[in-house]
Amino acid sequence: MSSAADLKKIVQDKYAEIVTLDSSCCGPVCGCGPAEVDYSAFSLDYTQKEGYVADADLQLGCGIPTDFAAIKAGDTVVDLGSGAGNDVFVARQITGETGTVIGVDMTPEMIEKANINKEKLGFKNVEFKLGDIENLPLDDNMSDVVVSNCVLNLVPNKEKAFAEIYRILKPGAHFCISDIVLEGEIPEGLKKSAEMYAGCVSGALQKNDYLTIVEKSGFKNIEVKQTRSIVLPDELLKTYLDESQMKKYKESDFGINSITVVAEK
Repeated sequence: MSSAADLKKIVQDKYAEIVTLDSSCCGPVCGCGPAEVDYSAFSLDYTQKEGYVADADLQLGCGIPTDFAAIKAGDTVVDLGSGAGNDVFVARQITGETGTVIGVDMTPEMIEKANINKEKLGFKNVEFKLGDIENLPLDDNMSDVVVSNCVLNLVPNKEKAFAEIYRILKPGAHFCISDIVLEGEIPEGLKKSAEMYAGCVSGALQKNDYLTIVEKSGFKNIEVKQTRSIVLPDELLKTYLDESQMKKYKESDFGINSITVVAEK
């Protein structure tokens, strides 16, 4: 079993690779480098969203949390695992100039890309911070809304992550998170794969276990706003599963779902 530090390094290296490939060739899945996992299999189309910035969209999400986040003009919004800034810029469109939007990401290359995008836009009320979700570089009770998109499933200590979300939210404030959860037992071939860990599957929890952590962290009025089944293409599965494992996978009740969940402090 890999340590938490090892898993974080896997994720950090993979996402640094993705943003580098995106800048230098043809996107996160381009066949011109080692990153050949199609992370866009999880993502939804942002192109019609107000505030959308194409250079910030690396197609690494699994939902659109801003759709259900009830963000208001003037809010302070924190995006965890903000990447190149996709959800940050959509949230900033809603908060307007009177709000503040802060993105936190643990990958320096992502922070660099996000800041390049911010400078092009000229936003003064957007900030990107290098930091760990399990130990956020933010004050207590400072946020009206926390959003995150397909990131907490990558965090080894999810209890600590949700404790940090609780800490930075103002009393009565809320989060809206899109994440990957599992139904049934994950096939061994997928479980062992570092690439699939970075692609959101191997680090994901069973749905009931995930929601139990949210509840035990002190949150109330927990509601799953959206559920979407993720179908992994056979081409991807064949990378990780042999013929007999593929057969078992097809016959099993194992499922991968994207959920968007909201809860209040």
